[in-house]
Amino acid sequence: MTQSQETGRRLDHVAVAVKSIEESRHLFELISGEVCSTPETLSEQGVRVAFVGRLELVEPLDMNSGTARFLQRHGQGLHHVAYQTDDLDGDLVELKARGLELIDETPRNGASGHRVAFLSPSSTNGVLIELVERPA
Repeated sequence: MTQSQETGRRLDHVAVAVKSIEESRHLFELISGEVCSTPETLSEQGVRVAFVGRLELVEPLDMNSGTARFLQRHGQGLHHVAYQTDDLDGDLVELKARGLELIDETPRNGASGHRVAFLSPSSTNGVLIELVERPA
């Protein structure tokens, strides 16, 4: 059994930072054959998000958000990889104890009513990792 099977963390989605969901959705709909969800505003995080299958499109609401800074530095592209968990609070304690740096010490509200927390790329080989706990 792999570690992800033991801990219950499975790939949830991959996120792409985009300048505009409306301008980007058509490309990903064409490639995947899936239909884009209705965009959802996450004011607390300064973004709008929409899903095309398991691909999350992340658009900044203003130039002060982390996603806006990401776009300024890197342009449009892969933003983060998200893993689903059944015990977000427990995972944060465990991963911190194992030496990973947490961006979020406590979970925050994410899309679709999910609880989420991010791990710092400085401790995850340069990749922003999101942990997602779906409502029961």
